[in-house]
Amino acid sequence: MRYPVESFTPEERSLLEPHFTNLDRPVFCLVNLPETVKGALFARYSRYGGTLRRLYLDEFAADMGASRPFDGDEGERAARLYENVFIGYGDDSIAQLGGAHVACEWVSNVLTKILQRGRLAAYLEQSTRYIPYDKPMEGGTGYRYYSDDELGPEYSKAMDELFDLYSGGLERVMAWAAERWPRDPDQPERAWQSSIRAKALDLLRGLLPASTLSHVGMYASGQAYEALLLRLMSSPLPEARNYGEMLLEELKHVIPSFVARVERPDRGGDWIEHLRERRETTEKAVARLGLDRREGDTSPTVELLRVDGTEDDLLAASLFESSGASESEIRHRIGALDPIERAELIAELAGERRNRRHRPGRGWEAVRYRFEIVSDYGGFRDMQRHRMLTCQWQRLGPELGAGVPDEVREAGVGDEYERGLEISRREFERLEERGMPEAAPYALCLGYRIRYILDLNAREAMHVCELRSGREGHPTYRAVAQAMHEAIANVHPAVAKAMTHVDSSTEPRLERIMSEIRTHRKRVAAQLDPPPGVSSLG
Repeated sequence: MRYPVESFTPEERSLLEPHFTNLDRPVFCLVNLPETVKGALFARYSRYGGTLRRLYLDEFAADMGASRPFDGDEGERAARLYENVFIGYGDDSIAQLGGAHVACEWVSNVLTKILQRGRLAAYLEQSTRYIPYDKPMEGGTGYRYYSDDELGPEYSKAMDELFDLYSGGLERVMAWAAERWPRDPDQPERAWQSSIRAKALDLLRGLLPASTLSHVGMYASGQAYEALLLRLMSSPLPEARNYGEMLLEELKHVIPSFVARVERPDRGGDWIEHLRERRETTEKAVARLGLDRREGDTSPTVELLRVDGTEDDLLAASLFESSGASESEIRHRIGALDPIERAELIAELAGERRNRRHRPGRGWEAVRYRFEIVSDYGGFRDMQRHRMLTCQWQRLGPELGAGVPDEVREAGVGDEYERGLEISRREFERLEERGMPEAAPYALCLGYRIRYILDLNAREAMHVCELRSGREGHPTYRAVAQAMHEAIANVHPAVAKAMTHVDSSTEPRLERIMSEIRTHRKRVAAQLDPPPGVSSLG
């Protein structure tokens, strides 16, 4: 394939080489530049007739300096370039063109949901499915839970009791699981041990309170961080406001121009006040309508509230891009097919999906499902992480109850589990009575249930149902995914049938044994065939 190749003088090459991964191909990366410079470059790019490398030489290189260090992490010159372009074009989307990696550590499981609510970012969260919380933190600071003097000594006492019950139960459940699923001679010892531990962590994570501390890694654009900061700073939760202040301070070291509006009274200040007013207005409306009484069935439920679109809508949208006809004509042709032919066509258009990562086309976005779900908070945390859907949730409380897993009872830890739930509920009620409704959820175990909405199109429904029903998943969200798939099958059987990687099995098992075996095999293979220059002796 032929494409134009620019030529640069030796002087120009010396200016470009530190910042562009190549100078002679049409695809390249920008490196060693502040995020604001990258954003300004791309913003100016849309109104510049030449290439990006030529733009850098014409309008940026002189300001950046050939070899001078930037002033600070971002640099005054870099900030000035960004501000000039931002003011010149006045487009908020410019703030999408640069980003930063941020770690937020020692955050409660309540705050992790606030951090991730924006969706338009990449998040990784420390998992209670893989990491035991049975040991106090180093330095004599106690177990890993959020604490504040305002919560009182009763709160700390209750949290310590919960973690003691979790810690004491973990060894017992592991011993039970090892006896219940003895190692097959063909299974690697290490993989089997890891799966036994994972089983115990899964079964007991419902005892951990929502105050349990986690670490969250994020990568987001400047625009996404601005929205996150406004959300944190307008929150009634002190922990959220505190982390909002710390997050802003750190982002000012890396991408200050991207978050400069947050501290301006006429911009960020006004936004924060608007968010607070909107929340208060909604709460008043809920109270006026008598909807503030927390009630409902105390059992897990998955209810399909509404369906938008039909299988014919999905077919028409799937055929549209490859067709030369109008959508009306496409629908007319589809209308002539009998039900069997339509179902066969849906399966054909979904394609031969050899694994769940093979997704159907965007035509599947023509159909939507709105689910109302009641599940334990631990399962909700995993379902809430999905980006390509709308998730809304009510405040966590004890009114919807909590269950004790059957396998926990089989392991002989059922009484301790029930005791932990009761300790948790009493502390929640105490905090509410003290006028601390926003902090009260800290005290509740992850086993307590929460009501939430998932609104998603059929394409994302395929992804959620297949991923979350997988045999390696936690039993709670596996049950939710399976129920969602069953509900879809009742209204759109051909759509549900195309979700070929949904696992509907329910028998008790070591959920993670296959994953651990695969990991073990990869590790062994890496030791046998290490990369060049790497010793296999470790």
